[in-house]
Amino acid sequence: MKRIHRRLFRLNDRIQAISRELSLVDAELGHHRSINDDAQIDAALGNYIDREEAGRTSGDVRRFERTAHYLRARRAKLVKSRDRLLARLPD
Repeated sequence: MKRIHRRLFRLNDRIQAISRELSLVDAELGHHRSINDDAQIDAALGNYIDREEAGRTSGDVRRFERTAHYLRARRAKLVKSRDRLLARLPD
């Protein structure tokens, strides 16, 4: 097997692993957004403890959004590399 083929297989494996991780992060993000929505409502109606909890839950949402953004950017970079390698393959 040629070197370029091995590189393509490795890139595809990494892209697939990132895609699996991204689907897990997206599912967790949806869960945290739901919790955050409830916490924000509680904070508007409740006391300082509810407001503190709302701050923590919004921080969780931001962290998961950053992670999802990083994974999407990483996957896009790997896909771009894969596409460049595919273009170099002989017909």
